[in-house]
Amino acid sequence: MVDAAGNRLLAGFGTTVFETTTRLAIEHGSVNLGQGFPDDEGPASMKSFLAEYTSTRSNQYPSMMGLPALREAVARHANRFYGLDLDWQREVLVTSGATEALAASLFGLLNPGDEVVVFEPLYDAYVPLVKLAGAVPVAVRLHPNDWSLDLAELEAAFGERTRVVLLNNPMNPTGKVFDAAELGAIAELAQRHDAVVVCDEVYEHLVFDGLRHVPMMTLPGMRERCVRIGSSGKIFSMTGWKVGFVSAAPELLSVIMRAHQFLVFTTAPNLQAAVAHGLDNEVDWYTTLADRLQAQRDYLGSALASLGFEVLKSQATYFLTVDIRPVTDADDMAFCRTMTVEGGVTGVPVSAFYASQAPRHLLRFCFCKRMDVLEDAVGRLTNWRRAA
Repeated sequence: MVDAAGNRLLAGFGTTVFETTTRLAIEHGSVNLGQGFPDDEGPASMKSFLAEYTSTRSNQYPSMMGLPALREAVARHANRFYGLDLDWQREVLVTSGATEALAASLFGLLNPGDEVVVFEPLYDAYVPLVKLAGAVPVAVRLHPNDWSLDLAELEAAFGERTRVVLLNNPMNPTGKVFDAAELGAIAELAQRHDAVVVCDEVYEHLVFDGLRHVPMMTLPGMRERCVRIGSSGKIFSMTGWKVGFVSAAPELLSVIMRAHQFLVFTTAPNLQAAVAHGLDNEVDWYTTLADRLQAQRDYLGSALASLGFEVLKSQATYFLTVDIRPVTDADDMAFCRTMTVEGGVTGVPVSAFYASQAPRHLLRFCFCKRMDVLEDAVGRLTNWRRAA
């Protein structure tokens, strides 16, 4: 009989919380505010451009580095918004989504035994990718309910084996935007310990309340030691397109490219061309998206607060976190299940975004849905809470 146990490391992570909650939502017909994808389908011009390119241009393997048109557009985008001067031929790589960009970056940069500073709660792919690279994650906790970063705890996480800092800013699942003091402290420690900062900045254009995203790469001394990751799926609200991009100094990009070539090698050329078109020609669409999402955040946050939840500050992303302790003694996983089965609305327990010893009183909701969907969810929750 074949031993089908598979990779022991991966087996330890099990099925993602998103798959589990989505199955439960489908089973009970609930409004799913758990998984982070928008109802919006992005700019129409990009879909038209995609169709035209597919029918009239080559659909064979593009360059492993990506279409020149997209790499040039990524460089122009970085200059337009942040004043970064990128050499598109030597400093920009196209990937099959931001998660592949993360994998290629970590697999390319890390050796077994290296340490990676990560911030909890964290995107659920981080720890598995770090461990698959043979490295060791070292977690620094942000403290709810204000998601503050203790700079002494940050400094204590660095050591002689620190090779990478993995920074998600703006941050999923917290909605946090790291402030100037926090970014400066991370940059100073990275330079002191000769570490590379891998910057997951996929929510760069989804920042609220007049705040501005500041790429770590723009800070003094960080241009040569940052890997900047972007996502067309988040910029254009088309998460299924899976076109990401990596920007880094040539010395860093060359080692990332070595890993990329053995992961996916390349990305669909028609999608790349359409994303290039969008970066240059749909600037108004993606720079006004945050205003639309902020209105949805405010609507859902106000409704949840009126139902007794403590709503935590969300400065960015698609997500809103609530403290459930004012309305229940149950833990987040149990409450999430009950809310789905009895209340008809699904969220995600924030404990799923921790590697160990997670707080058990926080739920994450996704507000990048049509307003009628949010209104349906609020109506269901209101009826459920009134009946409780």
